[in-house]
This record gives sequence, structure tokens and C-alpha cells, in this order.
Amino acid sequence: MAAILLKLGDRGPQVLRLQLLLSARVAGLPLRANADFGPATREAIVAFQRARGLPPTGFVDPRMWAALGQRVWRWLPRVLATSGTNWLAIAEEELGIHEDSLPDQHNRRILEYHQTTGLKATTDETPWCSAFVNWVVIKAGYSGTRSAAAKSWLEWGHHLTEPRAGAVAVIKRVSASADAGFHVGFTVSCSTTALRLLGGNQSDQVKYSNFPLKSYEVKGYRWPR
Repeated sequence: MAAILLKLGDRGPQVLRLQLLLSARVAGLPLRANADFGPATREAIVAFQRARGLPPTGFVDPRMWAALGQRVWRWLPRVLATSGTNWLAIAEEELGIHEDSLPDQHNRRILEYHQTTGLKATTDETPWCSAFVNWVVIKAGYSGTRSAAAKSWLEWGHHLTEPRAGAVAVIKRVSASADAGFHVGFTVSCSTTALRLLGGNQSDQVKYSNFPLKSYEVKGYRWPR
């Protein structure tokens, strides 16, 4: 029997991710995206499973995630929420939000990120690292750059001379041309060899990633005013 990953009574970011996906796929069944796996979420799961020819179990296992166009992902521990920066706690709540792998389907949460930029992209394939950072800082009560360009964050807030947990970091792939290869995310930690970021559009999802400093140049660390 496949492992049960989500079930009635569960709460948290994974449940929110599930609810957003179900809302986009189960017509005529209102479902609040509240991160709480209650009876309405179970009903939506059963309706989806029956429509796709899956056993109507009412819980979520790897087969159910695959039917939703999602990769099964390993939950990552929270490492930032206690650092005193409210935007990091908000960013962590989005861990695991992933681009939809089904043809012509787009994760509604990522489209919501896009609405915080002037580009207002309508697909989850459009690069969205800057949209994610904009969405997070706006939710935290700050102004963002309103730009879909990662390098726009080099003009945001004020400059830090050293990395700091929670700082917005702008990096650039060393091998890229002058105006390409930029990425933005939230600093988790930094060593002599790598920078660890929590960000969006990292392997098509919100996750922690290590960026080797031999391949990426840090263009700036920024902190809100």
C-alpha cells in the first residue's frame, strides 16, 4: 500500500498546496484554501479520484499527487521562522509549491505570485523568482519592486555589506551574458563555497537550494527599510 501523505485532520502548507490544485480541477465544488484538511477537502479529493478512475480513498498518496501533476516532495524542516523576520515565516509556508506538470495547466498559487509584478504573467513556466519575493514581502507588509526581473532587487531596501539570514540576495550565473542569469531569493546561510537560498522557481518550486559560489556571483544583499 502506498504511503499516506495527507489525510483528514492534517494542516499546513502541503494541505494548502493540495487545496489550490483541487480548486483548479474540481468544477462546481467550492473549496476554501485554508490549509485545513477538513470534510470539504476530503469530499473534493473523492470527487477528483472518481473522475480520474482512482480508488476514492479520500486521502492523498503519491499516486494522487501524480494525478494532480505534481512531484512527490520531501518536507523540509523550518529553519528560518524563529529568526525574527516575519517575511521568512511567510516564505516557509510556501515550501513545496510546484509548477504544474500537466499540459496547459498552471499552479494558481504561482499565478498569484505573478500578479504582484507589472508583467502579470499567466503561466507558471514564466520565470517567477522575483514574483515570489515580491509576493512574500508584500504579505509581510513591505513594498516590493513590482518587477518580474530578479536584478530589480538590487535597488530595493538598503545594501548590506555582509550576508545576513533573511536578506534578499541577488545572484548571477557566472557563465551568463551581461543581462541574463540573474536569480533572487532569501538568504539562509553562506559558506566559503556556497550560498543557501529559500526561493521560488528553484527546480520549478519553492525550496531551499545551495548555489555554488564558483558558478554564481553574489551581486548584492538587500534589507527592507
